[in-house]
Amino acid sequence: MRALVSVSDKQGVVEFAQQLRELGWEIIATGGTMKLLKESGVEVINISDVTGFPEICDGRVKTLHPKVHGGLLARRDDESHLKALKDNAIEFIDMVCVNLYPFRQTIAKPDVTMEDAIENIDIGGPSMLRSAAKNYKDVTVVCDPKDYAQIISEIKAEGNTSLQTRLQLSAKAYTHTAQYDAMIATYMRKAAGLNEKLFLEFDLKQGLRYGENPHQEAKFYGSEAAGAYSLASAKQLGGKELSYNNIQDANAALCITREFDEPFCVGLKHMNPCGAAIGVDVVDAWTKAYEADKVSIFGGIVATNCEINKEVAELMKPIFLEIIMAPSFTDEALEVFSTKKNLRLLQIDMSKSESVDKQYVSVNGGLLVQDLDKNTREVVEDMCVTEVKPSAEQLSDLNFGWRIVKHVKSNAIVVVKDGHTVGVGAGQMNRVGSAEIALKQAHAAGFTTDLVLASDGFFPFDDTVTMAAEYGVTAIVQPGGSVRDEDSVKKANEKGITMLCTGMRHFKH
Repeated sequence: MRALVSVSDKQGVVEFAQQLRELGWEIIATGGTMKLLKESGVEVINISDVTGFPEICDGRVKTLHPKVHGGLLARRDDESHLKALKDNAIEFIDMVCVNLYPFRQTIAKPDVTMEDAIENIDIGGPSMLRSAAKNYKDVTVVCDPKDYAQIISEIKAEGNTSLQTRLQLSAKAYTHTAQYDAMIATYMRKAAGLNEKLFLEFDLKQGLRYGENPHQEAKFYGSEAAGAYSLASAKQLGGKELSYNNIQDANAALCITREFDEPFCVGLKHMNPCGAAIGVDVVDAWTKAYEADKVSIFGGIVATNCEINKEVAELMKPIFLEIIMAPSFTDEALEVFSTKKNLRLLQIDMSKSESVDKQYVSVNGGLLVQDLDKNTREVVEDMCVTEVKPSAEQLSDLNFGWRIVKHVKSNAIVVVKDGHTVGVGAGQMNRVGSAEIALKQAHAAGFTTDLVLASDGFFPFDDTVTMAAEYGVTAIVQPGGSVRDEDSVKKANEKGITMLCTGMRHFKH
């Protein structure tokens, strides 16, 4: 039995080759792999001794030869194949152990050149993997060091790998080459300015109990370049598995949290914030967010950009929550939560070094792609379009409301007072309906004066301004841009309301 070994990732390859030799296998090797194996005392055959041809073109050509691919592709049950090998003095190769040039790592370097990238495009490796994978009935193909132990175990037990194992390894090899080719194609297409094809690569993170509803199957896949504020790279410290709806809601909460540098906390339900607040510390932020809507937060999700300490953990513990997300948890906080076996605690990277900049949304038979809505304009006095100018306190609340309303389902209205939400109107078919929900919620909670209102879209009529005045709103922030903006500005002046237009809308469908 003969194995051809040529790897870029040399993890475990010496031990693997040694064990194959002990089991009576011959080892053929190339370049750096051959050098490493020889230095480690493993008897190897130089690929040039097999092909009768030297490695040429700086190693670009070494395994692209009939004595390699004939030995891999020949069917052992086909007499014509066997005769062809005999007539051309070609021996079988029964195993290929190959992993590919580090293209991903190369293009990830900030100073990478096109020349560097091209030199790390493997040609012989994928060719051998595909040849071996095609002939899996007779050939074992290995592209992942994690499979070495199973392969050795099976050879020791049965003399060779099982047909089922070879089939699985074949599928794995084709997946490996497909990912590799897609990565190269994406890089080269970007350099060439082509965009009519889109290649995405996501790895299975976990199977889910079900989707939005129990009759829907679901899985969670994550990107290797998930970056900060991503559940794909989160560390779960406790609680049961996440569900499909948990992941959707948690992602929405993280998107809101990403807006703030000061201590912040948000409670979220069905992808809309039910309470959000900034505070002097995590306890203050949590308390204000919880007080904003004690009813809706039941069974909800909480995210904060602060470490969860014992004090805030004891305040959160009596409330039924599905998930709590934070950059870290103290040991004392984990001890407080230890009796809540189902509560998911997620440690999230909340650094600002984000790598994800695209958003993908599936539609029937297609995929929508857009830039993530990461930029939020600061609300400043120069944006004021009314006679009454905002106070410093109002500007602070206008900025807070503007950052929150961006993440509420359109049509969206958020009412704010003193750095926390007091009313949220989400997803109505008209803006007046959303405003009515948010303003009535604020009044029901006892907030009736000096309120700030934020709208994710412009006002097509002055009716929202009229209603806001009746409910004690004294400052409004909205994008502007309606052909009837002047009607709303005139009404705001009439009611003594300061209004600021940012010139940037944040619809969230």
